[in-house]
Amino acid sequence: MFNFLKGVVGGSGGGQKDLPYNIGDPYPSAWSSWSHFRGTSKDDGSPVSIFSLSGSNPQDGRLAAGRNGVKRLRTVRHPNILSFLYSTEVETVDGSGTKVTIYIVTEPAMPLSEKIKELSLEGTQRDEYYAWGLHQIAKAVSFLNNDCKLVHGNVCLESVVVTQTLDWKLHAFDVLSEYDGTSGTATGPMLPYEWLVGSQYKSVELAKSDWVAIRKSPPWAIDSWGLGCLIYEIFSGMKLGKTEELRNTASIPKSLLPDYQRLLSSTPSRRLNASKLIENSEYFQNKLVDTIHFMEILSLKDSVEKDTFFRKLPNLTEQLPRQIVLKKLFPLLTSALEYGSAAAPALTALLKIGSWLSAEEYTLKVLPTIIKLFASNDRAIRVALLQHIDQYGESLSARVVDEQVYPHVATGFVDTSSILRELTLKSMLIMAPKLSQRNLSGSLLKYLSKLQVDEEPAIRTNTTILLGNIASFLNDGTRKRVLINAFTVRALRDTFSPARGAGVMALCATSSYYDTTEIATRILPNIVVLTIDPDSDVRSKVFQAVDQFMQILKQSNEKSNAGDTAHAGSLGLASMPGNAGLLEWAMSSLTLKGKPSDQAPIAASNSVRPVTTTTAASSGLIETPSMAPVRVSSSSDFADAPAPPSPTSTDGWGEIENGIHEEQYSDKDGWDDIEPLEEPKPSSVLANIQAAQKRPVSQPKPQATSLRSKSTVKAVATKDEDDDLWGSIAVPTPKIASKSLKVKTSGAVEDDDPWAAIAAPPPTTKAKPLSAGRGRGTKAAAPKLGAQRINRTSSSGMQ
Repeated sequence: MFNFLKGVVGGSGGGQKDLPYNIGDPYPSAWSSWSHFRGTSKDDGSPVSIFSLSGSNPQDGRLAAGRNGVKRLRTVRHPNILSFLYSTEVETVDGSGTKVTIYIVTEPAMPLSEKIKELSLEGTQRDEYYAWGLHQIAKAVSFLNNDCKLVHGNVCLESVVVTQTLDWKLHAFDVLSEYDGTSGTATGPMLPYEWLVGSQYKSVELAKSDWVAIRKSPPWAIDSWGLGCLIYEIFSGMKLGKTEELRNTASIPKSLLPDYQRLLSSTPSRRLNASKLIENSEYFQNKLVDTIHFMEILSLKDSVEKDTFFRKLPNLTEQLPRQIVLKKLFPLLTSALEYGSAAAPALTALLKIGSWLSAEEYTLKVLPTIIKLFASNDRAIRVALLQHIDQYGESLSARVVDEQVYPHVATGFVDTSSILRELTLKSMLIMAPKLSQRNLSGSLLKYLSKLQVDEEPAIRTNTTILLGNIASFLNDGTRKRVLINAFTVRALRDTFSPARGAGVMALCATSSYYDTTEIATRILPNIVVLTIDPDSDVRSKVFQAVDQFMQILKQSNEKSNAGDTAHAGSLGLASMPGNAGLLEWAMSSLTLKGKPSDQAPIAASNSVRPVTTTTAASSGLIETPSMAPVRVSSSSDFADAPAPPSPTSTDGWGEIENGIHEEQYSDKDGWDDIEPLEEPKPSSVLANIQAAQKRPVSQPKPQATSLRSKSTVKAVATKDEDDDLWGSIAVPTPKIASKSLKVKTSGAVEDDDPWAAIAAPPPTTKAKPLSAGRGRGTKAAAPKLGAQRINRTSSSGMQ
């Protein structure tokens, strides 16, 4: 820069090479003797426009006018006047003479005539865009004439440029001068450089150089005539050749014609002021002008006006010129959302407009705004984000989701609003695949463990379904600890029938993660008792599940008999024909568009069948039919939402590392330390099922154990009960329960049917002891069930 200034002062500057901007290709047209170039900054590569004017004589009148234009453009600032960035004057030796070049650097823009050709608008959209552009130029002219008491003197098609946001802006200030009509001593020309203006653009008094009449005229007289010339040129599509052509009004819109004629009045004092043109003209009252004007003064509108406007905006954008929506309205919308002046419904319009962008533009222009909105404390904004996550969730990178989005979304799991908790839960179907194992197996599972005892039955059901869908993203150790416990101990014992059905289907959908020992000892005993469930839909699912798991065991047996012991214990869903679609059973509902709904109440204890609900098997995350649509318009909608009782758990799924709680982790592997929420008393049939599920399954003992003492037997029984990792978190024990199975001797255990404890409710009369007639030393009878021959030291860890 120092060398550049030194060269300018010394008259030997290097010219363009020392300019801090790169000069690119020229535009085909520019005002007067100026040249208009595309350009970029050498510092950051940002686009600019560069205007240059050259002369061989330092005293050239065009150079003097150019210097006047530079000074005026630098000092006059207005939203509808081209923004000045930089200027300089360079002298270079050209042969035997000296060449002087003036450079003006402004915000990037292109000539209006070129932009009109590029957009190629027609019909109503063309008229709306022209109305908006003329509205902007009229405001600029009004500012100069009425506020600054300046006369532009050169308003025409070539003195208007269009920015990247498609705004029309006024420039070419070479002729601009102060209005001195109030000075009685002024005798010379009011516009010293009026000779630069083409004769076709001059009003009658200016063409005659009648400065007395000009000074007696209002300040807007000359520029109002120029506005009339501009209107003629843009609607006729031709550059004005001579003044007489202005009489041809065939191309002028009828709604604008009266104002056009007043602008070109032969009497200067009767010409229409540019400010009056904006206020009175019917032509400027259209959807595009009104929409952009509303967005520009959005901060002055109240919440009701904002809410109404943004709810209509998505449909309105379909009717407006798409290029204008993308380049003008879209930046205004993103800015309003980021700075909190827009209402939550604006997000719908943002995503709709964003869908018109390319993938690269969407990543650069839409996603940064969405990521910022996740940090908002406005519940309405958070609800809108979660409702539409299916539209943008896949575009978010895994790192962004894990580090920036999830920490904010996770607060919704413990929100007092059930709507927000449910939407947060549903959003995890898209976010879970992008989470790190620390957030997935730690933080997320902690929240899900609490949601499985949520007061809302639909949320409990949806939690089970979500867990079944994200099981593939958990590591093997976490799956071993979580899945069976979550689906059997909680879901299958829920009083809400769709929750039980979801548990059954979740077990089927994740069957590939269980070995045969787990299927035989932990899964089948828990689902078989549901074959007498009060709900027919649950019973139907149970029978299908029993068939599926029995088929897995049969295949394992066949492989064992064939000598293939390597894979005999690890058969699952993948080996089952006809079950390829089970993993998709809950996908559709999670991605359904729509508004959140209130949840259905928990079924009453004396009800034979719970409230009719779309089941998990048919539609995934349930939406209860009795739920009325809820419209979320502002954060106040959630102000009075009741807070659900908080579970007392501090460690939902055992030894899962996370940063939510600072307490020591439980030594147990399941959710044993979570106290359930109070639920209504289940029906008698369901109570019997739950009681049967809680009883330990009798296991065959080796012959050597027959010599153990009674206390030893009781200790073993206690250990067997501890294997039911979710025993303490199930629904409250019903008042009517079957009597526990008495284990007196090993012989009695081996001889009795181990399924008798869960096969049916206990008889009403007192039954004889199961071990009656048998002594301590009685020889054990041959076991009746093949299942009793299972080796209890298998890899499942059960004893």
